[in-house]
Amino acid sequence: MMQKFYQFQTANHLIAGPNSIEKLGEHLSLLGTEVKSALIITQPSMKRLGFVEKLIHQLSDKGVSTNVNIDVLPEPTVENIEEVFQTISKEQYDVLIGFGGGSVLDATKILSVLQTNNQSIRELLGTDLVKKPGTPTILIPTTSGTGSEVTPNAIVTLPDEELKIGIVSKYLLPKLVILDPVLTLSLPRPITAATGMDAFTHSLESFISNKSNLISDMVALESIRLISSSIIEAYQNGNSVEAREKMLVGSMYGGMALTSAGTAAVHALAYPLGGKFKIPHGVANSMLLPHVMEFNMDAIEDRLFLVAEPMGIKIEGFSKTEVAQKVVNRIVEWTNVLEIPQNLKEYGVKEEDVPELALSASKVTRLLNNNPKEVSLKDMEGIYRKLLV
Repeated sequence: MMQKFYQFQTANHLIAGPNSIEKLGEHLSLLGTEVKSALIITQPSMKRLGFVEKLIHQLSDKGVSTNVNIDVLPEPTVENIEEVFQTISKEQYDVLIGFGGGSVLDATKILSVLQTNNQSIRELLGTDLVKKPGTPTILIPTTSGTGSEVTPNAIVTLPDEELKIGIVSKYLLPKLVILDPVLTLSLPRPITAATGMDAFTHSLESFISNKSNLISDMVALESIRLISSSIIEAYQNGNSVEAREKMLVGSMYGGMALTSAGTAAVHALAYPLGGKFKIPHGVANSMLLPHVMEFNMDAIEDRLFLVAEPMGIKIEGFSKTEVAQKVVNRIVEWTNVLEIPQNLKEYGVKEEDVPELALSASKVTRLLNNNPKEVSLKDMEGIYRKLLV
């Protein structure tokens, strides 16, 4: 499973801790360039809660003029991001500040390189196709899920192909990341659940990936430990700053892990569900995770045994096979407590949709190649059918 050559890359600077957002102005010097103008790309909820106004005041105190854009949609399409780009490209900015969930962060990264590269989004789809660095970015996540703030990846939806696909480039990495758990205290329970399980999926898939390595294993296991010890608490007691901080840092570590090792079949099967049926990415991952792990079981028993203790599962007196099954059972328990849907029919998926979903998933070879076990079309259809109950 361990490959011979591996690499790791992440954001230039990380600032973390409760109320760390209040230090934004002081950290502008970390960008290594003079900042006179900034665009804050965010979502309406952050404006309503007053957080955007706090950012504006801090930037103003440092002599930085600001504009705000709230037009990025959840799970944004190529067209949505291109429309936002047409709006913001009327002015030049020294820095773009992505302030929101994974969709906002991904869009900010893409908008950054669109400003400096004479390429369309579709020309950027794939790996290492961005030619030049973008406008410097500051990323401030407000959910504990994608880990996008520390990855060179950005995901967009292609409605015509009913698929989600990624742009991967070192030029998408931000100059500065601020992790403030206070920003996540107001997250609704369903979003806490879906984004939290998304983060856990990143870590577990990275750990069982064919590209797993000594660096990715370290951050993946710590992510698993942090999320396992806090996801239920964050869901049931959303005002717990301690639980929220563990989730936020755990999510970041998950992003670091997937940057080095990559995700696998769970994500490959999740993308068509989001592209065709608009199932939120975190929900799709949560639904698929236990079933894909069951499918992979005979190839990853040793790896699942190693994640049991970080998940808080007792291993004494049990065989590796029993412990591996306990890991999968714990994931199922979480999805029940977190009230994550387990039936694709709730989203309009029918039996006759299964072959097309499997065919779409089979095209996500970048991720399927990371899976520790080959997944045939028939296998994919079988996994989808487990969620048609």
